Amino acid sequence: MVRANIAEKAQKIFHAYLENKSLRKTPERFAILEEIYTRDGHFNVESLYVSMKEKNYRVSRATVYNTLDLLVDCDLVTKHQFGRNLAQFERAYGFRQHDHLICTDCNEVHEFCDPRVQNIQTTVGQLLRFNVLHHSLIFYASCDRENCENKIAS
Repeated sequence: MVRANIAEKAQKIFHAYLENKSLRKTPERFAILEEIYTRDGHFNVESLYVSMKEKNYRVSRATVYNTLDLLVDCDLVTKHQFGRNLAQFERAYGFRQHDHLICTDCNEVHEFCDPRVQNIQTTVGQLLRFNVLHHSLIFYASCDRENCENKIAS
């Protein structure tokens, strides 16, 4: 699926979700969804809020927080807590499943996809007779980069 098609389908899912929950379908909520589906990678509430303000959208931080909660609830956005107090989010619909590797020194997040992880999920589900809906795998490590911002000099 191309990105525009994914964003359009995400909009339809969100519309149906709001309708099903009897929630208002405001332009601000859909603008936030559109902003999320046009960006790449992880983001936090503040970066999303600033991006919306820079584009002259009239949204409050509360609207951004509340909309993100709705988007997480309807599986259009995934929320991560990568060991810091700052929650990070990413698009969830129409994008490949992946896992994360995080540097404990500089907090840089790397995404990776290894089909063996999916195989393990499938095998464990079958073996234990569970329908596994999703998983989360996070490796924490110290990166080997020479220019790691917080690397302790040896």
